[in-house]
Amino acid sequence: MTALRWVDATSTRGDARILDAVALEARPGEVLGIVGPNGAGKTTLLRCAAGLERLSAGDILLGGVPLAGLSAHARARRIAFLPQQVEAAWPMRVADAVALGRLPHDAARDPARDRQAVARALEAVGLSAAAARPLSALSGGERALAMLARALAVEAEVLLLDEPCAALDPNRQLAAMELFRGVARAGAAVCVVLHDLGLAARHCDRVALLHRGRVATLGVPDEALGDDALAEAYAIRAVRMRIDGQALLVPWERLAGDAPREMRP
Repeated sequence: MTALRWVDATSTRGDARILDAVALEARPGEVLGIVGPNGAGKTTLLRCAAGLERLSAGDILLGGVPLAGLSAHARARRIAFLPQQVEAAWPMRVADAVALGRLPHDAARDPARDRQAVARALEAVGLSAAAARPLSALSGGERALAMLARALAVEAEVLLLDEPCAALDPNRQLAAMELFRGVARAGAAVCVVLHDLGLAARHCDRVALLHRGRVATLGVPDEALGDDALAEAYAIRAVRMRIDGQALLVPWERLAGDAPREMRP
């Protein structure tokens, strides 16, 4: 069964083709990692699925139904989206900010159920003790967790996460990836954009490597993040091993040729 499917999804901006006939599916019960170099189309892929951008061609299906045929409220109940950058310095309580994730359910509001959903989301990200604190008083990493809790509070069947680990320390990065696996085990389809290839290799069920707006590779991490794929997309070589039966992948060196221009101070 497929929760979300991109069908020849194409997005253009002027003469630039951001997505080029992308065919991809997100399945209930799995964590789908989406990786790729800067400008590969990862954020656009998620924003189109969240209904925030329109495709130039192709379609996106949710449970087999075209996304464009759903109302904004219906879409927001079924798909939760955490953007890459969220302005979260509002002077409001953390619990109230997380409760915004319940707004798509306002046609049949159940205050008790809403409170329970907010409490579950706060507990999941480790912010229960901060529920009454002003959001503006949190650190950057804590605010990122609060925004993740807001997305979790929707309790949607599809969870779209754009670089959710970027502002987190290593302990919380691991905790977040374990959390996403738990959400998937509960039946949701989780799509997570990552720049950390090590997290993708270890924690994702499948990985889609985007390069120049296309799906360059797709499969289990060992297949999708092979040496040739990393050399082509990133111009890097990685070191690999297995620890306790789990994959360890560390980007190790840049390759000559099409590598990005040298960065200088």
